Amino acid sequence: MRTGIGYSLLYIWVKLHACLPLRLLYLLSDILYLLMYRVVGYRLKVTRRNMRASFPEKTTRELRRMERDFYHHFADYFVETIKLAHVSEKEIQRRACMKNPQLIDELMHKEGHTCILVMLGHYGNWEWFTAGNSFFVEARMYPIYRPLNNKAFDRLFVYLRARFGSTGIRQHETLRDLVRLKREKTPALAVLLADQTPGRADLNYWTSFLKQNSAILTGPERIARKLNLPVVYADVRKPKRGYYSVEFKLLTATPQEMPSYDLTERYARLMEQTILRNPAYWLWTHRRWKYKPDDAL
Repeated sequence: MRTGIGYSLLYIWVKLHACLPLRLLYLLSDILYLLMYRVVGYRLKVTRRNMRASFPEKTTRELRRMERDFYHHFADYFVETIKLAHVSEKEIQRRACMKNPQLIDELMHKEGHTCILVMLGHYGNWEWFTAGNSFFVEARMYPIYRPLNNKAFDRLFVYLRARFGSTGIRQHETLRDLVRLKREKTPALAVLLADQTPGRADLNYWTSFLKQNSAILTGPERIARKLNLPVVYADVRKPKRGYYSVEFKLLTATPQEMPSYDLTERYARLMEQTILRNPAYWLWTHRRWKYKPDDAL
């Protein structure tokens, strides 16, 4: 009952704000930036620790500038995600576009695959990508997600992601649902945010990532190999405020023929390149390096 009331109030609040034009929402974003960064200092210690370890060569002044740019972007991400509740299909297509959807079409039509695994990271605005880009290809988006602890917020994000036809897959149901989609020959893009920190029980593969010894999520590779799914990387760019583009890069069309962890390593290298191109657009508040190699023993 409480969850239902909480969701209803949250939904109304989001809907009212989503009706505002983006130019006004960006004014709210500027205020939110000041609150998060200057007043509250939301996860500021984590952000600074992550940036310092990733860019030891940068001066404190350079790191502070990157920090400010990140929190400006993070505030934009927040209001842009709210806007999903009241944005038109035409607008989301204009602001979040695929540069080369033909790669997906080629894998499906020429290679005969119906289900493709898409790996990306918490970079740019991943919500806009998973919600809106099914317009560009003949396949439905199936974002794989970890349910939020707050039931009202979890229900809200499910609603936002589904507005344009995307269908979320709960993380623990991934293999079962992808087996079903493949068996039914449903054109599907299974989208996975693969820069998450693995659980303590899954610290299977370590590599250098942003100058740090990092555990990399191997679940996508295991799924791809088990179901023989082609895998593409979504390289996200933010050319200017309120606009994003995605370029697909083929990681492999034959995962079962690759050496163990080669696919995971390829993803790590491309994700790193994306971040280094403009670090401010990655999610630095995440405790990405909370585990060390000794934790895997």
